[in-house]
Amino acid sequence: MIIDLRSDTVTRPTTGMKDAMFAAQVGDDVFGEDPTVNALEIKAAQLFGMEAAMYCPSGTMTNQIAIRLHTRIQAEVICHKHSHIYLYEGGGIMSNSLASVKLLDGDLGKITAGDIRLAINPDDIHAPETSMVSLENTMNKGGGSIYTLNEVKPIQEVCEAHGLKFHLDGARLFNALVETGESPADWGAQFDTISICLSKGLGCPVGSLLLGSKPDIRRARKIRKVWGGGMRQAGFLAAAGIYALDNHVQRLKEDHVRARTLGKMLLKLQFVPEVYPVTTNIVIARLDGVSPEVFLKMLSDKGIKAVKFGTDLIRFVTHLDFGDDQLTELERRIYGL
Repeated sequence: MIIDLRSDTVTRPTTGMKDAMFAAQVGDDVFGEDPTVNALEIKAAQLFGMEAAMYCPSGTMTNQIAIRLHTRIQAEVICHKHSHIYLYEGGGIMSNSLASVKLLDGDLGKITAGDIRLAINPDDIHAPETSMVSLENTMNKGGGSIYTLNEVKPIQEVCEAHGLKFHLDGARLFNALVETGESPADWGAQFDTISICLSKGLGCPVGSLLLGSKPDIRRARKIRKVWGGGMRQAGFLAAAGIYALDNHVQRLKEDHVRARTLGKMLLKLQFVPEVYPVTTNIVIARLDGVSPEVFLKMLSDKGIKAVKFGTDLIRFVTHLDFGDDQLTELERRIYGL
């Protein structure tokens, strides 16, 4: 048995999800005629108290569309230096939107209202125009760290005071919400746009949603079309999203419990002096005395998959397909390292 903890994107549809997919009513979504896509978009928008939503193939696309919406040539995006939109989206901020980026430091991948206020450029011909702020929740490179509403509201106030657009890369936002108990609608009230991913912890095979105002989503559809993201009978995939929102949100807590147990297991290894605080489903271990490449080979020989996450870091991600039986087996295998 292979224990695959590289990412929560490796999950496969459950039986119930597959049944929902095969039963979906479909149409041509580019014409706006796929009833299941429409139902998913309405459901997600209403959940977050936002006006509209748009279904896309990936979270990279929804994030990059948001940046295109909120910037123009020679504008600048403020984000943490470890943000997914900067590190893992192929240089899209530059290549898709011809925009600059200002990278901020912050504990466990998080930035504050004070950080952002100081980063806003003056009205000066030598500086790019600060246009938008992007946060990530949960924060992947921060070990699944969580922003709370109390942290986000002061940032929203800074954005409003300075006329900046505010975007959330909420790829794992539901992981945060099940931990804090905060309302999706309260989060929707803070941001101009939110990207939520369906193919990570929620277990769908494909898809992300961009939420925003009706005018923004109308413009976003044009950008999606130009970038080749318009799909036809996408309702078969959207049905998985509806099923996930109805059935897979609260169970994310199970992934978090297993992740915390995994973190404790790793700390018992002599070459793991530190594990980032485990808040959600991401476990980042710091190595000492062994390289990530060597450790990954040791794991692979035991049928365990993880990923290198830095010069001395390894990442594990718990998910829908990793249950208590696999956790018990993982413990048996890693104690043999």
